[in-house]
Amino acid sequence: MADFDEDEQKLVLKIVFYGPALSGKTTNLMQLHSQLAPERMGELMVLETKDDRTLFFDMLPIGMRSQSGLDLRLKLYTVPGQVQHDSTRKAVLSRADGVVFVADSQRAQQHNNAVSFDNLDQNLQKVGIDIESLPIALQFNKRDLPDVLDEATLNERWKNTPWSPAMMASALNGEGVIETFRLLLRRLFQVIDAEHGLSTRFGVDESEFVARLSNASEGQSRG
Repeated sequence: MADFDEDEQKLVLKIVFYGPALSGKTTNLMQLHSQLAPERMGELMVLETKDDRTLFFDMLPIGMRSQSGLDLRLKLYTVPGQVQHDSTRKAVLSRADGVVFVADSQRAQQHNNAVSFDNLDQNLQKVGIDIESLPIALQFNKRDLPDVLDEATLNERWKNTPWSPAMMASALNGEGVIETFRLLLRRLFQVIDAEHGLSTRFGVDESEFVARLSNASEGQSRG
């Protein structure tokens, strides 16, 4: 799905933050904007409704240029969690190269997480993407709240899936956000390298790909 311009040696990748309403998708994007090195990023675009829920999408561009001259760009999007905006979710998912699924750790929200993940699967099918081959990082957010499922229980539920292990996060506090992003980048690299020869053709290995695209600002997490 990656958009590669041979003449300009530019590769554009699309990452989508998906999940139920109010799980913390926009908060993840805002934390990345505040924590990542500013020279890598463009402006964060946020479109919100009057009740502060994402109506269409947010978009954060990140980029790097390799020594071989490859211009590599990431575009990070969120989708609205509300059911009535499902057509928008499908449109944003179209041609996605990777997904961060942001789930809610609260015990009472586990059904909503399952419904949203099923919706992700259905919408990926509708836009012609196989969920089994798509790089996905699973994040359980809101670990700072009371009555959350413990990490062992969550990982037990997901251990036999391609998306294990799950990442734990408190996006509001900036915890686990970059770590989740780096996990997705590692999984994304394997697919993009096989398709476009990042390592053999452009000399970009996995460690450079992950480190340069997720380089934190001075004083921020480097985990």
